[in-house]
Parts: sequence; C-alpha cells; structure tokens
Amino acid sequence: MGVKPGKKVTLKDIAEALGVATSTVSNAYNRPDQLSPELRERVFATARELGYSGPDPMARGLRRGRVGAIGVVYPDRLSYAFTDPVAPLFIQGIALEAEQAGYGLLLVGTAPDQSLTLAATASVDGFVVQCFADGDPLYKAVVGRRLPTVLVDNFRAAPGFPFVTVDDVGGARTAAEHLLGLGHRRLGVVSLQLAHDSTGGFLSPLQQSRASYGPTRARLQGYRAALEAAGLSWERDVAVFECPDNTPEAGREAAEALLRLEPRPTAVLAMSDQLALGVLGYAAQQGVAVPRELSVVGYDDAPAAARTSPPLTTVRQDHVEKGRRAGQMLIAHLEGREPPEGPATGASGRGSPGTGRRGSRLDRRHQRGRGPGSGPARRG
Repeated sequence: MGVKPGKKVTLKDIAEALGVATSTVSNAYNRPDQLSPELRERVFATARELGYSGPDPMARGLRRGRVGAIGVVYPDRLSYAFTDPVAPLFIQGIALEAEQAGYGLLLVGTAPDQSLTLAATASVDGFVVQCFADGDPLYKAVVGRRLPTVLVDNFRAAPGFPFVTVDDVGGARTAAEHLLGLGHRRLGVVSLQLAHDSTGGFLSPLQQSRASYGPTRARLQGYRAALEAAGLSWERDVAVFECPDNTPEAGREAAEALLRLEPRPTAVLAMSDQLALGVLGYAAQQGVAVPRELSVVGYDDAPAAARTSPPLTTVRQDHVEKGRRAGQMLIAHLEGREPPEGPATGASGRGSPGTGRRGSRLDRRHQRGRGPGSGPARRG
C-alpha cells in the first residue's frame, strides 16, 4: 500500500487501497452517518497510513458555500486590541456567539500593507466592522466585497447595512449634564481621534465639525447640546483637545494642556476611561484634588474605572453585549433568519440610526465638584 513519493494523496488513492468507491471515502469525512463505524475507521486508518490529513478546508467551504469563519475588522493595530481594556470585551462578545454557532474568528487590524490584502482576500463568510472613520480604505475594501456585514458604530458611512450602536449622543449629554448639575461652567473636553489622519491638539469648532469617526462626532454633539442648553457658549466656554491615541499617556498630555489655560477648566469630559485615567494621573501629579478642585467624567466603564482613587465617574456601555449583538445579527444573516430582538443594553437593530436603543448610562462615583468660577477658558 502506498503512493509515489512526492505525489499528493487523494481520496481516489485511499479508495483504491481499500477497494471501495471514492464516494465511500468522501462520505467518511463529509457524511459519516452514511457509513458504519467500522468502515469509517478503516478509511481513516488507511488515510493515516498513506499520509492523507483530510479534505482541504477551503475547498470544502467553497463546495458548501460556507467557510465557517467570521472576519472581525478592528480599527487599530491588533497588538493594541489586546492592551486596550474594552476592545477584548467587544471581541469576547462576538466570540461567544460565534463559538456557539460553530464559527471561528479571523481578526483583521490596520497593519500597513497587509491589512488591505487580507480584507480583500480573507476566506470568511461575513464581517463585523468596528468603528472606522468615514472613507477609510480598509473599511472600503471590506464593504466592497458585498459579503454579509454588520457595522458597529459605522452606520453613517455605509447606509443600508445592519448595524449595532449605542446612544453616544445621549450618553455624552448625560455626562455633561452631570457636571453642569455640580455647578461647573468652565469645561474641557479630552477627545478621541476625529479623523484617520488627525495629529491631535486643541480643536477649533470648524475642525470639530469635520469629525469622521462616528462615536467622536456623536459625543461632541451630546456634550455641546447639554452645554448650550444650559446657556454656555461652546466656542467661548469649552476647550476641546484631541488625542491621536486612546491611551492614558495621551490623556495626561491633554490634561497638561487644559490645566495650563487661564482660567483653567474646573471639570473635564473625557471620551474614554483610558483618557480619563491619564487626566486623573496628571491631576494627582500636580496636586490638583479630584473631585474638590477638578471633576472628571470618563466614558466606557472600563474595569479600571472602579479602581481609581477616587473611583472614576463614567458613562457605562456594555461592550460584551455590543459584541454579542453584532455576532447574533451576522450569524442570523448568514443562516437566513431574522436576528433576535436586542436587549435594552445598547444594541440596535437594522435600519436608520433612529431605531437604536439608548445603551449608555452614567455611573456616578464621585459627586462633589468645584464651583462654577467665572470667565471663558482661553487657550494659552
């Protein structure tokens, strides 16, 4: 028994060695219920002896019209996804649904050169695309394949696709209203990146209006709505500093710039807990007491938010549930059925942005704050 050295072993070779039809060998791998356990084991034993490792999974997937994998397109380097405290929670949610339905995950990040090729050629059944800037080339490469795709915080960039999002406008407005309720009238905003090519620093209202990341755009809108409803001038009373990276180090840099203003802000709205942690760290280094001299509100309710001293007030969103909902919607699409109704944790169904559920709430952890002070913040 054997085949010529260097020759690829096929199902036909196994069938000839056993004296059975090729279809019998194929059934051992693809339709095991058609064979007796004894015959199936004889097929596998002969295959091992000949050096056959099994059918080509890609070819099998093409024949069945299904690969058995979901592509998760992440808007940053994959190495960052495993250091950011909330990104793994989102991926965990997708994985929980994928493994239950028998799918694997392929993670696609924004590594130079390779990511566009991988997105354009990846052998997957569909994609979950998370929070890309409008017009990003990688985003276009994925959407252009026309595979079943669920967008997360991307609905404005590609209307018509199923999407999952939370009420970022409402969550940001709640955060700003909390600080206004404490009496603050001079505020600073530590912003996430506005666009794919942003470099950071203080932002003019015109620059803010060009935000192409959905969550950044929505949170700015929510902050502004609350402050203007309270009679403040967004242009005069609020300083917005953009961070090109979502890290505590970037938050520290923003805090340093904001707290040098005269008069300085008495409260800071940070668009993520990572940035808020940097603000808290810089305030502690400079001897600025939180919350007596400076109030800080984050966004996300990352695990570390409860471990700061004092504990960080933050807007909570359920990242695991957001991932689960995205996974549920994509798998339902792949299997030709309607997705289950989303829970009231922030997952929205398909359709226009207006169909989304409010999914963020404020966890108030420090309540005190400094008084309103007087005068607009000047950039200096």
